[in-house]
Formats: sequence, C-alpha cells, structure tokens
Amino acid sequence: MPRPEYTRRTVMLGAGASWGVGPLAALAGFAPDAVAEPDPSPTAEPFDSGHVIELAEALAAAEFVKPHREVAEAFAKLTAEQFRDIRYRSEQTLWRGENLDCELQLYPMGWIYDAPVEIWLVEGGKARALKADGSLFGFGSLIEKAPNDAPYGFSGFRLLGPINRAEQYEEFAQFQGASYFRGIGRGQHFGMSARGLAVDTAQPAGEEFPIFRSFWIEKPLAGSGKVIVHALLDSRSVAGAYRFTIDPGESTSVEVEATLFLRRKLTHVGIAPLTSMYLHGTASRRVNGD
Repeated sequence: MPRPEYTRRTVMLGAGASWGVGPLAALAGFAPDAVAEPDPSPTAEPFDSGHVIELAEALAAAEFVKPHREVAEAFAKLTAEQFRDIRYRSEQTLWRGENLDCELQLYPMGWIYDAPVEIWLVEGGKARALKADGSLFGFGSLIEKAPNDAPYGFSGFRLLGPINRAEQYEEFAQFQGASYFRGIGRGQHFGMSARGLAVDTAQPAGEEFPIFRSFWIEKPLAGSGKVIVHALLDSRSVAGAYRFTIDPGESTSVEVEATLFLRRKLTHVGIAPLTSMYLHGTASRRVNGD
C-alpha cells in the first residue's frame, strides 16, 4: 500500500497509547523569573491544556529555532561520568512529605543534553516556571570549578513513587533528551524508551529528532495515583502539544494525547515509536537477519 502523506494541516491524535527559553516564555505569557519553590507563586498565570496547543500552533507558523543557552566551556564538554556527578539535592525534591505518593526531581543540562528545557509546575489551574540554580544541584569530585561555572538549566525530570515498597520512593517515569520518555512498573527495570514522534527514521537523508522544549507538570491530587504532564514538541518539520496521563503501579501505563501542526509535508512519520539502544552486541547471541 502507498505510504500516507501528511500535509501542513492539523493532525489530531487521540491515542490511548501505553508502553507496558526566553522567547518561548514571552510567547507563553508567563513570568520567566519565577523561582523553584514547592508553593505556587502569587505571580503564577492561568493554565489549561488548550494553552499548549496554542503555543504549538504559533511555533509551527515560524521557522524552527533550537533552544540554546551558553554554558562555561568545561560544561560544554562533560563526559558521561562527569554528568552523573551532578546530582539533584534530595532535600529540594518537590512534593516530598505531602503524602501524594509522587515526588518530582529535575535533571541539569550537560553532556549530550545541550538544549535547555523549560519546566513549569501547575497547581490549582495556575502555572509558574521553575528556575535552575545552585540550590538545586550538588557536585561530586569529578566536577571542577562548580558551582560558579555550572550549567544552570534543566534537561528533563523524573517522577518517583512507592511502586515497590511503601516506605521507599523509586523512579517510575523519566523525560529527558529529544522527545524520549520511559517508565516502569513494580519489580521492573528500565529498558526501551518511547518517543513523542519519529520523523524520517532510517531514511537516506537522515532522521529528524523532535524535542520536548517545555513541560507543564500538574501537581497530583492526594489519593489520585495519577500524574498529568503536558509537553510542547518542536522540530524542523513539526510542532505539537502533548498530554501524558501517567498511572504508576504494578503495571505502569501512560496515555498519550497529541495535537500536531506541520511545517512541511511528511511522508515518513512514526506515531508512538519505541527505541532500543542496539539489536545485538558482544554480550548477546548473534542471529542472522532481523
């Protein structure tokens, strides 16, 4: 059958899919200098999911510009080991001690994560930006000249909860890098990652990797067990508004709703793609073909 063609029109995707900054802030109409505190700021702005759709449509009407933030040269060349030596301070964990069965921690920029990600906290229909600074991250011995030269920007976040033991909060979902996200259920380990969208995968001209450039994370209601995350996707070809309903537990599920606005015709696009790092390697049995 011929491959479907997608034109510059709105593509509505209502998927029950489960897999088990400056200019943008101005466009959003939010205060860019809000601080990362657990309580809502009095300057927070009204928020609903329709607002993210409006942002995506506005982005798609202009050329794509990758978010960028200047960092000290040393932090532009971090190794994987050095990046892991930057740690979110546990005492800064959001929602800790509020009996929500969910906590939120943030990831810094650095290593391969060179695009700053805006993160907003939503509570009571109000949204405010979180600000990355030296109070949020600690540095191990592999990091020199910190925190003065630290890359104070976010690259993503993770959600923690008592999925295995009531007294211990462990990571059950993560959003970091391009449009990658992943989750686990009780007794599981992280494996494959999901992506918001795949564009031109395995095509001769090369693959395009859309990014999640902004997140709005709703503070969960006590006893609900679910976390709702909104995300703004952007790339050379497409912009989109996403809504993730994450339900952790024995089988963690993620329901994804997306609205896409295309900058160009797409002839090779993957909806709800999954990604693994390799098919086989030196530690696995060789097989012939696929």
